[in-house]
This record gives sequence, structure tokens and C-alpha cells, in this order.
Amino acid sequence: MKQHQGNEQEVKMKLSARNVLKGVIKAIEIGAVNVEVTVEIAPGLEMTSIITKRSRENLGLAVGKEAYVIVKASNVMIGTD
Repeated sequence: MKQHQGNEQEVKMKLSARNVLKGVIKAIEIGAVNVEVTVEIAPGLEMTSIITKRSRENLGLAVGKEAYVIVKASNVMIGTD
């Protein structure tokens, strides 16, 4: 991962999550409290996350900007029809 520039120092982030997917932000829908961010991680494959408005501002998220989708879950379910 790239280094993130903070106010006074650079921090190289390490994560315990194994599922880190790089993509491009395709849509940002701003609600009253939260923001829905959609990231295209492969052609035609999108993942969406709901975050706080403050998180969006702190991360500087914008449509067209590269971002990482990080999935950390104790359970992942599979279903069929």
C-alpha cells in the first residue's frame, strides 16, 4: 500500500485483513449522516461501503480517485437459488 500523508508525518499502513482490493471510486451518494461509496474493483465488478461523512472528508474520497476496499469479516456466506 502507498504511504498516507498525515498532518505532520507519513505513516505506512499495515493491515491484518487479507482481502485488500484496489479500485476506482465510481459513485458517492451523500446522505444526511452517512455516505455510500461504490468502488469498481474490476471491469463490471463493484463493491459498496457505507461510511460516515467525516470519514469521507478525512480520506479525501472523490469519484475517479483510486481507493482500497478492505474486507475483514469473521464470516463470509455463500448462497444459491
